[in-house]
Amino acid sequence: MLNRRRLLGGAAVAGLGTAAGAGAVAALAGHGSPVPTAVATPLDTGTATVAFHGPRQAGVSDDPPAHAAFVAFTLHPGTDRRALTRMLRLLSDDAARLTQGAPALGDTDATLAVLPARLTVTFGFGPGLYPAAGLEAPVADLPPFKIDRLDRRWSGGDLLLQICADDPLTVAHTQRMLIKDARPFAAVRWVQQGFRRSPGVQAPEHTQRNVLGQLDGTANPRGAAEIDPAVWNPDGSSTLVVRRIRAEIEKWDILSVADKENATGRRLVSGAPLSGTAERDEPNFTALDESGLPAMPDYSHVTRAHVTDPELKILRRPYNYDGMPNAAGQPDAGLIFAAYQRDIVRQFLPIQQRLAERDLLNEWITPIGSAVFAIPPGCAEGGWIGEQVLG
Repeated sequence: MLNRRRLLGGAAVAGLGTAAGAGAVAALAGHGSPVPTAVATPLDTGTATVAFHGPRQAGVSDDPPAHAAFVAFTLHPGTDRRALTRMLRLLSDDAARLTQGAPALGDTDATLAVLPARLTVTFGFGPGLYPAAGLEAPVADLPPFKIDRLDRRWSGGDLLLQICADDPLTVAHTQRMLIKDARPFAAVRWVQQGFRRSPGVQAPEHTQRNVLGQLDGTANPRGAAEIDPAVWNPDGSSTLVVRRIRAEIEKWDILSVADKENATGRRLVSGAPLSGTAERDEPNFTALDESGLPAMPDYSHVTRAHVTDPELKILRRPYNYDGMPNAAGQPDAGLIFAAYQRDIVRQFLPIQQRLAERDLLNEWITPIGSAVFAIPPGCAEGGWIGEQVLG
């Protein structure tokens, strides 16, 4: 692992932080409360780990953990290529340690790091990071869509850290450590926290439901043979679109089950397309219902989002959010829609344009945030995320 003093360019605070962390561990041990050692076992959710190092970053095509925090940063003015390198080396070292159940250097709450619970930290580079390094950006903000009601506090960002784990305390601790070490280089722009079903509630292969009660992700590519050509570039890179989508839940609640199913194009209970009987059935857009009308309405969400070419699919990795209701008790809930794909222009944009044009579900959902990020390749042990871009 890298030395923290070197990573911060000789800042004295690094040495003090490391000493404080070591002192905290020693003090705990001295009072009969030794810091437990994280030993991964197949049946133990808390000690389960996901490898940080490798040709591709974790947190993309692996099974999503139950909790997530998407943390976007804005670079401080004057942050140049050398500063970016220092920041990314430091954050990579933190992530490499924390994902394996070891405290970050200078971690004053080391006991919070020993249960990684399948922790992953995924780095994304926004359009603004590349000019700071003197490079041309490979991604750009999405064009405006007529359905968008975007709020700046949920949009944009120069750097993204996607933090996922099966334990919310692990996510919170990792978020705090990474924000602290990014502070000399960048300011927090927004944080979006989300959740899925907890481990053990249902079998891992079951499709998750969103806050509207819909199965979300049925059409995802599955297995390496489908995921790799749709998500991963040959160098191990990818791209990410993050959309914060508010659910107009109280309006949705007024609808009958039949109306909800016509809007989505799927049965709410089984997730089957209206032309089929099982969730994985391929939608039949020529089938007619008992009244002679198309079984799959042209305006349904499934119809508008459908992709026939496997290489043009996107990998949906969404999380629900549920914020503070307003004074009238109206909910603030929805979806942190995270979509991974090789090429945003070829894959994501055509789907989003069709949805914006005629998706009936737009009556009950509103995009209020949007950001895009390039996902750089992973790194080898002793390396750092971004070295292929900045090194």
